[in-house]
Amino acid sequence: MRFSVTYPLASGRASAEFATRQGVVEFARAAEEAGFDGVGFTDHPAPTHRWMSAGGHDALDPFAALAFCAAVTERILLIPNVVVLPYRNPLLVAKSVATIDTLSGGRFVLAVGTGYLKGEYRALGVDFEERNDLFDEAIEVMRGVWSSDDFSYEGRNFTAHGQTVNPKPAARIPIWIGGNSRLSRRRAATVGDGWVPFPAPRGLAATARTVPLETLDDLRRMLDYLWRQVDAAGRDGAEIDVSFMSLAGGGPGDADFNPDAHSEALQELADLGVTWCAAPIPADSLAHAVEALQRYGESVIRAESG
Repeated sequence: MRFSVTYPLASGRASAEFATRQGVVEFARAAEEAGFDGVGFTDHPAPTHRWMSAGGHDALDPFAALAFCAAVTERILLIPNVVVLPYRNPLLVAKSVATIDTLSGGRFVLAVGTGYLKGEYRALGVDFEERNDLFDEAIEVMRGVWSSDDFSYEGRNFTAHGQTVNPKPAARIPIWIGGNSRLSRRRAATVGDGWVPFPAPRGLAATARTVPLETLDDLRRMLDYLWRQVDAAGRDGAEIDVSFMSLAGGGPGDADFNPDAHSEALQELADLGVTWCAAPIPADSLAHAVEALQRYGESVIRAESG
């Protein structure tokens, strides 16, 4: 099992400390020192006030924030959670990712999703109903421009005629597909290198227009479908990462956090094929977040690594 953490701005109304240089530097370095394998930032360039007021969250630009993290760390992987791929021209995404990957020494993992906020799509001038077509063509374009010169592609809203874009990644950049739908799992099985489902109680699932994911049985059924799709595509399931999280035992920021119960749950996830676990970190203060990172590293990550 490997471990990741998303910057706590994803946790509702986070402390203002997290929107500062000190916050990003201390958090990224603390995560790396605690033994985490990946750090991520969410992607909401223009959320609606209505969504924010109903429990949504702020976000730093994931590319800018991850480039910042790359400069102050040495080992930890840079994994956005997740980039909403249809929001941007795929050539721009490819350039941002390849630049950060090159400057970080090959540490970028591109986790992507289609998103669900219609108001954000409208604000960015992107047709919500085209999101799946835009998503699929973006994967083709990024992989193409990362691996070849004189690249051409006729997109729905752009024409690339003989583009050459450098620097190219020195090695294949993994692409993880986010989302709970069958379509997301088919994409992960056929064109992706990983799958990133997210916990979704029935109420949230209806709002996010996704498949509910509340229990281990829910995840097991979803994974059964994923592995069948992987087999049908003629691929090796061992090549597909699965990133999820467990709240068993509470979170490392809780006074009654039970690392033994948490580790037992991680073993159950590993038995299903989950390869990455995302840890929930508190957002009430930077000091509390750093303390939770250290506690999780000492009580869970080091224990898992033997």
